[in-house]
Amino acid sequence: MSVVRHEDYKFCQDICIPCYLTDKNTVLRPSSFMDLAQEIAYWAAQELGFGYDTLHVHHTAWVLSRMHIHFGKAPLWRDEVTLFTWHKGASSLFYLRDFEMKDKEGKTIIDATSSWVVIDEQTRRLVRPEDLKNLTDVGDVDNAIEEPAPRLMLPTDMEPAGEHVVAYSDLDILGHSNNPRYVVWAMDCLPEEERYVKDLYINFTKETHLGETVQLFRHKSENRWWVEGRVEGKTCFSLELEY
Repeated sequence: MSVVRHEDYKFCQDICIPCYLTDKNTVLRPSSFMDLAQEIAYWAAQELGFGYDTLHVHHTAWVLSRMHIHFGKAPLWRDEVTLFTWHKGASSLFYLRDFEMKDKEGKTIIDATSSWVVIDEQTRRLVRPEDLKNLTDVGDVDNAIEEPAPRLMLPTDMEPAGEHVVAYSDLDILGHSNNPRYVVWAMDCLPEEERYVKDLYINFTKETHLGETVQLFRHKSENRWWVEGRVEGKTCFSLELEY
């Protein structure tokens, strides 16, 4: 991967898809796209002066709340792609950030939009830092996906689909489960032949920590799966997949 570079108000990175980010058919996994998106988002925010290092001084941090990813065509192992990201301003409590992945011919193959919040690292409550007020007005920018990632409504008749005990390999730099790991847990409880995704929606509602048991539930209707994770009866994430 190359270093992140700046093009107008967008940041981008050239990537040759490595084998360890793909599945047995050499297709980029949805969770791997989220790994790549998370990394370039941190770099882009840092370049704009509101990244991890800046917020950490004030004991605050970015946390992903919602995301919608549309896969036009997932890349394969060794494909050369470019990943773009840009900040889109604020909406209610959320700060919005979009992503695009393009192939080497410049055709967009993945679009995504995400909604982030800032939390106090000690109290874990939402905050609105004074030094981020300038992020609310960004002028005219593109939309990878025009509508912000939605709040998901789950079916009422979810069936048990196993459980996952949060392990060391699930944790991120904030000490809770990293965002893409929830997608891994969800897709691991689905039939193998139904893991090729057109659209992925995910909401994060509660942190999970080392040693906690996440109970998984699922529901299928036609070409959609819903997966919910609960800890002690409380929802920690909701996910919807369309095939």
